[in-house]
Amino acid sequence: MTLARTDHPQQSPAAVRATAGSRTPHRRVHRRKSRLTAWAFMLPLVIYLAAFYVYPLYRNLDLSMRRYTVRSFVEGDAPFAGWANFDQVLHDPTFGPAIRNTLVFTLVSIAVQYGAGLALAVFFNRHFRLSGLLRALFLVPWLLPLIVSSSTWAWMLNSESGVINYALHFVGVSPVDWLGSPHWALTSVIIANIWIGIPFNLVILHSGLQNISPDLYEAAALDGAGAWQQFRRLTFPLLRPVTMVVLLLGFVYTLKVFDLIWIMTKGGPGDSSSTLATWSYRLGFGSLLPQFGPGAAVGNVLIVIALVFGLLYIRIQRRQEA
Repeated sequence: MTLARTDHPQQSPAAVRATAGSRTPHRRVHRRKSRLTAWAFMLPLVIYLAAFYVYPLYRNLDLSMRRYTVRSFVEGDAPFAGWANFDQVLHDPTFGPAIRNTLVFTLVSIAVQYGAGLALAVFFNRHFRLSGLLRALFLVPWLLPLIVSSSTWAWMLNSESGVINYALHFVGVSPVDWLGSPHWALTSVIIANIWIGIPFNLVILHSGLQNISPDLYEAAALDGAGAWQQFRRLTFPLLRPVTMVVLLLGFVYTLKVFDLIWIMTKGGPGDSSSTLATWSYRLGFGSLLPQFGPGAAVGNVLIVIALVFGLLYIRIQRRQEA
């Protein structure tokens, strides 16, 4: 039995080059179409970012470097002032208290919100009866409109008719002027902001706990690790990526809180509860003679602070992933 052999003639180098050359234009056309398709999908995002982020930031920077009045703000012929508005802001007596109050308000709020949120997340992670209902009730402060929450806390902390002072009087403690005293105004808005922010920490941290395998806890228990050791050696380290996200988002959100403070104290009395956000609004819109340039300069200082912490977060994330 003989097998038939079919000889395939080999193409000459010139023929191979001619075939490859005929395919090259098709590949170029295909790559060009792929790039155009990619840009077509990206175009709405680029337009959105340019319209709602890049342009407002540019306008705010331009606003902070010109001497605007009401007339020039409408007509658009404000003279260029350079860094004069920033110099005015930095030497303003309100700058020091505003920076201090902003940092205290932000750091204390984040620390207590995270601690309470983590404790509640660990508590609800045990899946006891009615845990779902109670967890849903804890979301109420987060779901309420901020103006409702702020007005409610302002009423509760009212020095004359508030329920907080009534409760203090009921247990024999002297009433406190929560919103009218320079010593208590900042504490009052911090308490309200903590109450509003705990549900956010609870939801995100509870979701992070759900991703930790129960087998790790069983193995730790077999090795003799107690509840505290399991939390310190397992829960907290494994929650580190989620923790970083929660802290960054909490910082950015808390740093720019305005409506809560404005509704409750308007930054007063004096500058005792004034932050960069409320001070910027008061300069630009809170008087009959608005100072648009200095107000925008304060807003830019706030943006720089948020940007610095955002870059710090990215650097920490890269170190952890390396």
